[in-house]
Amino acid sequence: MDVPVSTLRAELADWIDRVRRGEEVVVTDRGTPVARLIAVDSTPLLERLTREGVLGRPRRTARPTASGAPRARADRPVSELVGEQRR
Repeated sequence: MDVPVSTLRAELADWIDRVRRGEEVVVTDRGTPVARLIAVDSTPLLERLTREGVLGRPRRTARPTASGAPRARADRPVSELVGEQRR
């Protein structure tokens, strides 16, 4: 089933539900196919990729923290900074 990008954006939840039910969705941009949405069952996929050597198990199980790094502080509202970058 094909869906234009604009329709996909407007109705994303509905299209994701269709994919979960097993449908394959081809996303088009001005009539040209640009992406394919298919259901993914990540657990078997990760196990297969690990067996094939594409992925590896983490060496550490503890998650890293950002301790010791200085926190960035804005000297003015972030909206002003964003506005400047958009110009």
